[in-house]
Amino acid sequence: MRRQKRADFVKVIVSVSLLSLGLLMLPGCSNPPKKLDPSIPHPQLIVNPESIRLGIARVLDTQIVFEGSGFKPKESIYIELSGPNQTKLVVAESIVQPNGTFRAEVSKLTRITEILRADAGFEINKKYKEFVIITQPPIPEGVYTAKVVSMTSDLTAETKLTVKGPSVMDRTKDFLGKRLGKIRYKKAQ
Repeated sequence: MRRQKRADFVKVIVSVSLLSLGLLMLPGCSNPPKKLDPSIPHPQLIVNPESIRLGIARVLDTQIVFEGSGFKPKESIYIELSGPNQTKLVVAESIVQPNGTFRAEVSKLTRITEILRADAGFEINKKYKEFVIITQPPIPEGVYTAKVVSMTSDLTAETKLTVKGPSVMDRTKDFLGKRLGKIRYKKAQ
């Protein structure tokens, strides 16, 4: 009886381990990054990745980068997202390079405050410890239009960014983050 329970326990552990390994390999099966098309003479905008998931840990670790070309050198631009439920937010800004291109990365603080709609905090108890304070749901899932807006000219370009809900693996990471004190929940007042 005891030997059978031990064998069943080992089978469960091995199964969970193999499943976890398989799930960890899935993110490697994504599309290659988009690149600007040099043959297009008018303004263009791309985003990498083209799709993000709303798991808290995932959003914190995902580097979101907008790139564009066909703009006037040295002008200031910003990236605005428009999407479901009349959601509008500014997520990045940059200066156009002399060759008419720009690269605008969404900062970690912007991912926390705008995409997750959360707050950032820190503690110093023997060592520095950062955490995210979740007070409300993140932006709605759906397809967002990312638009680059120039501050000095009327040049614009658009692309799509798909926002998906958290996967099972994302929920597991968020649960672990909560247990480790890196993700905290607080009711909005």
